[in-house]
Amino acid sequence: MGTTLKYKRILLKLSGEALANGKEKGILDYDFIRTICSQVKECVNMGIQVSIVVGAGNIWRGRMGEKMDRTRADHMGMLATTINSLALQDAFEQLGVDCRVLTAVEMKQFAEPYIRNKAVSHLNKGRVVIFGCGIGSPFFSTDTAAVLRAAEIGADIVLMAKNIDGVYTADPKTDPTATKIEHIDYLEILKDGLHAIDTTATSFSMENRIPILVFGLDDPKNIVRAASGEKIGTFIGGNN
Repeated sequence: MGTTLKYKRILLKLSGEALANGKEKGILDYDFIRTICSQVKECVNMGIQVSIVVGAGNIWRGRMGEKMDRTRADHMGMLATTINSLALQDAFEQLGVDCRVLTAVEMKQFAEPYIRNKAVSHLNKGRVVIFGCGIGSPFFSTDTAAVLRAAEIGADIVLMAKNIDGVYTADPKTDPTATKIEHIDYLEILKDGLHAIDTTATSFSMENRIPILVFGLDDPKNIVRAASGEKIGTFIGGNN
């Protein structure tokens, strides 16, 4: 008999900064992206339905345009997520993985427009689905897009792959006493002002009971470990 899957449908949130693999802004490390996609392929081969929301911190964040109109700066960020989404799609296709990009802002020459039922249909057919352009509105992060899409498609968990290996009691880059937290409730994150994910995403997840696992993308194999239910990173939610 086959192994019972802990999660049948996941939403993987990939940090744009993590995709750069330590390189300068505006750079896509394609070899690293291909390695990430090979790990996602392993999840698909296990029978897990995989959807992805990708950030754009390696190219552009809305807050980088501090002298600009915020809405226009965020629109630029949405376009940047599409660049990353198409790079992921290319890597998946080279690996023989059927993949679709769905964007919240319509750009039919590049991708399909986001329709919830269409996304679920693709997943049920074993395709990887990549959601571009966040939620399609300014002032909302791709973390929030990840938990919203997870709620819409009925994902079992949001796996947040970042350039840090979990949630800490403080910023480990500036506070040497900071310690990693293995399990934390949504309310504690909000109460303690921890910033591993943004507050809108946290409160939405709490209201909709969406579990989140924050883990590091420094080792792409962590994607398979997280999708398999291994205890890595920081679990946010009720019982793990």
